[in-house]
Amino acid sequence: MVAPVPMVEILRGDFLESVHSGHAVVCRADGEIVEAWGDPHAVVLPRSSSKMLQALPLVESGVADARGLTGEHLALACASHNGAPIHVEKVNAWLKDIGCGDDDFRCGPQESRDDALRLEMIRAHQEPCRVHNNCSGKHAGFLTLSQHLGGGAEYCQIDHPVQQACLSAFEEVTGDTSPGFGIDGCSAPNHAVTLHGMARAMAFFAAAEEGGDTRQDAAARLRNAMMTYPELVAGEGRACTELMRACGGRVALKTGAEAFFIAIIPEKKLGVALKIADGTTRGAEAAIAAVLVKLGVLDPAHPAAQKFMTPKIRNWDGLVTGAIRPAEILR
Repeated sequence: MVAPVPMVEILRGDFLESVHSGHAVVCRADGEIVEAWGDPHAVVLPRSSSKMLQALPLVESGVADARGLTGEHLALACASHNGAPIHVEKVNAWLKDIGCGDDDFRCGPQESRDDALRLEMIRAHQEPCRVHNNCSGKHAGFLTLSQHLGGGAEYCQIDHPVQQACLSAFEEVTGDTSPGFGIDGCSAPNHAVTLHGMARAMAFFAAAEEGGDTRQDAAARLRNAMMTYPELVAGEGRACTELMRACGGRVALKTGAEAFFIAIIPEKKLGVALKIADGTTRGAEAAIAAVLVKLGVLDPAHPAAQKFMTPKIRNWDGLVTGAIRPAEILR
């Protein structure tokens, strides 16, 4: 196994204080690796970066169209959202449309990441609900698919028809047989895969065309929904949302817990998968921004690029004490 390579540097004054190492792969849909850093064969848990793969059966099955799901619904199915009002209201409306309620979710209650809503709920002595969970859009998709497949209430169980459909799509599009799974923060199975397999899957999404075969059409619709509604995929202040906007609707981005990131680049028909080995978010955000700059789809002078790729480090008194920057291999 190839060791992870330095990808992001943390400076304090003129001193290199810390380094975030990792692996990344840029791939074409046929599996050809365009560029790689570290070990492209490293086995990873892509966490929430796999949500568009988990959403494929929702669209492929025809139930998305049968239920009248829009691009907003599909973006939410791929989202790790802030639990802001814009997210909560839309997911609650989706639940109502399919005749379900908060108790039907199997993701746990989670405090909203939206500061205003969280404080409002605290003042009103309101407990967080499952709809506030950052994965509630994905779970609304699971519930919708479960109704179509005739599955039972425990749709997160690995042998449930929903999860079996997700596993089939996952293995077919990544081109890998998954060696196993872990349980994600939202209680759903998260399947392991090689970094190369994940990049290959994202390149499939990049090359997919609406109106193609059933799977291509589903992939293109999910990708386009993410690029059209970046505010639903994450939320204000988040790297996914801000960097998608900075790329001008040319890239779909999705973070995953423990410093995972993917990028889907339709105009180049490329997919990117990236993992920072120490699980640190700031490392993954800086590295994915640097890769997007390197691939020519993100202007390094854009404020969002600077915010996530080369942010200044300030102390509690507001003094600039250091900086974050891509390591030499990404510069």
